[in-house]
Amino acid sequence: MAPPTVRLPKSLLGRHRLLAPTAGVFVSPICLGTMNFGSVMNDSLGECTKETAFEILDYFYKQGGNFLDTASSYQGEESEKWLGEWLSKTGRRDEFQSNFGGNGSKSLHLSVEASLKKLQTTYIDLLYLHFWDMTTDIPEIMQSLNHLVSSGKVLYLGISDTPAWIVVKCNEYARQHGLRQFSVYQGRWSAADRDFERDIIPMCRAEGMGLAPWGTLGRGLFKPKDQIKVGGRNMPSMNNGREVLVSEKLEEIANDKGAPITSVALAYVLHKSPYVFPILGGRKLDHVRGNIEALGLRLTSQDIEDIETAYPFDVGFPHNFLSGNTNRGPRGPGDVRTANVRGLFDYVDDIHPILPSLED
Repeated sequence: MAPPTVRLPKSLLGRHRLLAPTAGVFVSPICLGTMNFGSVMNDSLGECTKETAFEILDYFYKQGGNFLDTASSYQGEESEKWLGEWLSKTGRRDEFQSNFGGNGSKSLHLSVEASLKKLQTTYIDLLYLHFWDMTTDIPEIMQSLNHLVSSGKVLYLGISDTPAWIVVKCNEYARQHGLRQFSVYQGRWSAADRDFERDIIPMCRAEGMGLAPWGTLGRGLFKPKDQIKVGGRNMPSMNNGREVLVSEKLEEIANDKGAPITSVALAYVLHKSPYVFPILGGRKLDHVRGNIEALGLRLTSQDIEDIETAYPFDVGFPHNFLSGNTNRGPRGPGDVRTANVRGLFDYVDDIHPILPSLED
């Protein structure tokens, strides 16, 4: 009997990937951010009507997407309500992996119960601890989160905007007590914001965690020279001034490859590390369509190097000491300068990102 034929997906979005070594669920390579869905934050994020939001969700689904990101704090809860309405209306709840957030036993309980009601569902695929508030201790948080897992209301756990050393302590506590650990880390990362590379990425590799970066497209500030005066999101506190420098390098590569500048920015993070699932929003369908098309863009090592010359990046001590003052820290024993003066050694290669492909 011949094996069943696997149909090629409509786009690279339909080639799903393992979320993390510690999370046995397959998701699309892009996570659709829904912070734009709502009317409360029009002044800072721009307008996105419910009709447009549903159109974006429909297109994302038809192209193979199954990974969504939302939170109770987005748009005064409107984002969750719209998403719940769409999931209920289309009957596609079980085909999607969804992310949410909360902190502290009571807060977690109330937040999850409220989200389940607004989303019109009985469980959450991936629950994020949205940020570390420095008030709740590790045992309380991990025990409370695990209770949500054991009750069937949450399947997997993620953590966002938290120091790497805290995440490691949380996961170690979970392992020692037979609890569910964090499987995904969400945080800011782009070609203009590379702090993620100091401790977060090495920590995730060591802990078997996936990466869900936000701000990958420069929050609307990666633009060609002729558009540079046109602002992106109205969130000046998050702009670092490096976006213009990085845009110049991105534009050079984009022109060479005949691709939009934002496609190069997205490809950059996808080429840097495995288990990377960028959270990308959009107020217009064209934004989502362009992001999906960018999954087919391949960069060379020289392209990556050119992007990283846009501004000086210091990985800081002890990373620069170990690797010999390079702009990246050691990723394995072969990168440790002082160890390699003892002789010539061969090492097993590190795991690599999944490169663009539409082959069977």
